[in-house]
Amino acid sequence: MARPTVYDSDLRQRLIETTANLMAEQGPSRVALRDVAAAAATSTTAVYSLFGGKSQLLTAVVDDAFRSFGDSQRAASPGGLAALGRAYRQWALEHPAFYTLMFGSTAAQIPCEPSPDASSNAIQPLYEAVGKALAAAGSEESVPLVAAAIWGQVHGLVSLELANVPGTDWAAAYETALRAIERTYPV
Repeated sequence: MARPTVYDSDLRQRLIETTANLMAEQGPSRVALRDVAAAAATSTTAVYSLFGGKSQLLTAVVDDAFRSFGDSQRAASPGGLAALGRAYRQWALEHPAFYTLMFGSTAAQIPCEPSPDASSNAIQPLYEAVGKALAAAGSEESVPLVAAAIWGQVHGLVSLELANVPGTDWAAAYETALRAIERTYPV
């Protein structure tokens, strides 16, 4: 009797990355499991065995994106708000398909939600850094509101850069924004 095929974590990760890339290229609604399997050089059986179905695969893709993003934010967090901002941009530029799936117009088209822990854990380093900055300044401003304002600024600049909006040195614009954030919320 033949042993059942065992699918490993490398194949699981390859399927997640392949799916993210296909979703970014074609849009989430056009991605079929047979296309994912073919692009990852495996079978649809592997996809079903590892994820259960398309919805679970899409959830895994979005969760993996948030996990990766959160890892980069936690690694940068000892450097404060500016370091978090730089890590945000660097991660987005290195993972544009994931970034678009998480935050772009494509995100609204994905027929799944990220796991609550995955998305909230990813942004936690920003809340912690804002809390420290506000405490150091003796400010009673709302941590969630200040974090949202900072996030909106860096997110907007990164989104414009990824959209290839011409006529601006995006790296310089981004550093200008980070300096303004540091002046407003020094630690």
